[in-house]
Amino acid sequence: MNYNEHSNTPCIINYLLLALFGTLFFVAILLGYFNIVPLKVDLHSILIIGGIYLIYLFFIRHNANFVVCKMRNQYVNLQKELQQSIKNNSLTIFNETKSTINIEDFISNYYKTFRNDNYASIASSLFPMLGILGTFTAIAISMPDFSSANADSLDHEISLLLSGIGTAFYASIYGIFLSIVWSFFEKRGLSKVDIDSHQLHEVYASYIWSESELRRHEHMQHEMRDQKMVQALKDTFNLEFIQALNERHLENFQTIINETNKNFTSITSHMQIVSTDLKDTIAKIQASKSALTAHEKIERSIQEFTNKTATFNNTLSQLDATLEKSLNLTFKKIDNEVGEIVMKLANFAHSTSEQNKILQRTITEYHNSVSQHIVK
Repeated sequence: MNYNEHSNTPCIINYLLLALFGTLFFVAILLGYFNIVPLKVDLHSILIIGGIYLIYLFFIRHNANFVVCKMRNQYVNLQKELQQSIKNNSLTIFNETKSTINIEDFISNYYKTFRNDNYASIASSLFPMLGILGTFTAIAISMPDFSSANADSLDHEISLLLSGIGTAFYASIYGIFLSIVWSFFEKRGLSKVDIDSHQLHEVYASYIWSESELRRHEHMQHEMRDQKMVQALKDTFNLEFIQALNERHLENFQTIINETNKNFTSITSHMQIVSTDLKDTIAKIQASKSALTAHEKIERSIQEFTNKTATFNNTLSQLDATLEKSLNLTFKKIDNEVGEIVMKLANFAHSTSEQNKILQRTITEYHNSVSQHIVK
C-alpha cells in the first residue's frame, strides 16, 4: 500500500465503518421495540443496549483500523522522525556507517502515540461483560414478585418472567456482537501496521544494520581479539624475545649499579667536606665558649672589686666622721694644753686625707683601665 495514495484519506470513514455495525444492530432493536420488526423488546433493554452502544462509540477512536488511518495521514512526520532516529543511532563499522535502529520497534512506539493501548486491550472483553451485566440487570427489572395465590395469575407472572428473560438476552447478544466487530477491525488495523512497517523496512534497509551483520561483526571482533591474544602470547614466549629482554635487563641493571657507585662516591666526598666544616665549627664554638667564660670571670672579679672598693670608701667615710668628732671633743677639752699635739694631729689628718685621695684616684684609674681593656 502506497502512503502517498492514502495520505489525504479522511479517517471519519473508518470511524463510520466501525460504528455502522453497532448502529445497525441498535436500530434493529429499536424497530423491534416499536413493533416494526417481529422482536419483543422492553424499554429497559433499549436503555441498557443504548448505554453499551455509547460506550462502543467512545472506544472506536482507539481501534487499530481507525488509528492506522491517522498514522498514515502523518506519513511525512513519520519519515522525518524515522530519518532523525536513524541519524541519531548511527554506527560506523569498517568505514561503513549505518543505523542500529529497529524499524518494527520504531513503528510500534510511533503507533502508540495515536491511541491508548489500555483502552484497546480491554475493549474486546469489555463489551461481552457489559452485555452480561445488562442481561442480569434486565432480568432483575422484569422479575415479578410471585405474590399471586391464583394459579392463573401465577402462570401469567411466569410468562412475564420468561418474556423478560428473552428480551434481556439481547444485551448479551449485542455485547458479544460488538466484541466480534471490534476484534475483526482491530486485527485488520494491526495487519496494516505490519504491512507499513515491512514497507518502511524495505525502503530503509540499506541504511540500517541487520541483525546478521551485527552478529557477524561481533564474531569478527572476537576473532580479532583472540588472534591478538595468541600473537601476544607467541611474542611473550619467544626465546629470542626473552633473551633480548634479559640482555636489556642486564644492561639496565649494570647502568643502575654504575650510577649508584657514582652517587655513593659523591655522597662520601660531600660527607667528608661536611665533617671538616663541622669540626671547624665545633672548634670555633669551643673557643667562643672559653672567651665567654673568661669574660664572665672578669666581670665577676670587677664586680667584687667594685663592691669591696665601695665598702672601703664607706669605712673611710665613717672613719673620717669619727675622727673629726673625736678631734672636736679633744680640742674642746684640751684646747690650750695640747695645742702642739693638735697641730701634729691636724698635719697627720691632712697627710692621711691626701693619701686617701691618692688611693681613691689610683683605684679609679685601675678600674677604668680594666673596663677599657674588657671593652677592647
